[in-house]
Amino acid sequence: MGKISKLSIFISFLSLWIVSYLKTDAENIIGFFLIFSFGILHGANDLVIINHLKIKKEQKFVQILISYIVLVLFAAVIFIIIPSLALLLFIVVSAYHFGEQHWQELINSKPKWLTFFFKFNYGMVILFLLFYFHEQEVQIIIQAITSYKIELKLISSFLIIQIITLAVLFLYFSLKSLNFKQNCIIELFLFVMISILFKIGSLIWGFTIYFIFWHSIPSLYDQITFLYGKYSFSNFILYFKSAFIYWLISLLGIVILYYFFKDKKIFDAIFFSFLAAITFPHAWVISKMFKKKA
Repeated sequence: MGKISKLSIFISFLSLWIVSYLKTDAENIIGFFLIFSFGILHGANDLVIINHLKIKKEQKFVQILISYIVLVLFAAVIFIIIPSLALLLFIVVSAYHFGEQHWQELINSKPKWLTFFFKFNYGMVILFLLFYFHEQEVQIIIQAITSYKIELKLISSFLIIQIITLAVLFLYFSLKSLNFKQNCIIELFLFVMISILFKIGSLIWGFTIYFIFWHSIPSLYDQITFLYGKYSFSNFILYFKSAFIYWLISLLGIVILYYFFKDKKIFDAIFFSFLAAITFPHAWVISKMFKKKA
C-alpha cells in the first residue's frame, strides 16, 4: 500500500470523526472548498498532459485549446438539449474514471474488455452507494436536471445488481492474480468504511471525501509523476503554475453559475452539470496517460 493510499485511509477515518461535530451546512462549505481547490485543480492540466502525450503533435497549442473548449461546451450543450442522456453519460464516464484511477496499478490483465468492465463496475458501486444513502436528495437533483422523477427503488435495485457483479469479478480476479487476492481484504474493508462515511455524512461531504482523497489527490500524484518523472513538492509547484490559469477560469465559471443560480436545488443541479462538462474530456486524457504509462 502506497503513501497516497495510507493518506486516503487516514483522512477517511478523520472525516468520520469530524462529521460528528459538523452541521450539514458546515460539511457542505468544507466540501465545496476542497472540490474547488484540489478537485478542480486535478483536472486543470489536461492540455499540458495532451501536449506531453503528443496526441495531436501536428496541431498548434491554440488549436488544441480551442478543441478542448469546444468539447467542454459540447458536453454542456448536451446537458441543455438532452439532459437525461447527458446525465447518464456523466455517470457512466465518471464510474469508469473512478475505477480506472483506483485500480490502474493493481489490475492490468487480459482480456482487456473484462478489466475495463471491472473498473467501470467498481466505479458504479461507489457512485450508487453514495446515491443509495442520499436517495431523496439525489432524486431531487436528477429531477432538477432532467425533469424526470426516478423511483427510489431503482437506485437500491441497481446497487444490488452492481454489488453482486462486482463480487463475481472479485472472485475471478482473485483466482487469476495473487497480487489482486492479497489486496481483496483491504478493498473490502475500504468499502465498509466508505459506506459508513456515505451514510453518516451529507451528500456533498461523502462525495468530497471520496472525490478528493480517493481520486483527485492520487490523480495529481500520477499526473505529476508522468509529467516530471517523480512526485516532489517542487514538481507540485510546477504543476500548479502550469494549471493555474485553467483552474482560475474554472472557478470563475462556477462563480458566474452561482451568481445566476443562487437557489440551492438549481445550483446543485447546475454544479453537477458543470462537473460533467469538464469530466468528459478529462477522463479521456487521463485514460490516454495511463495507457502510455503501461
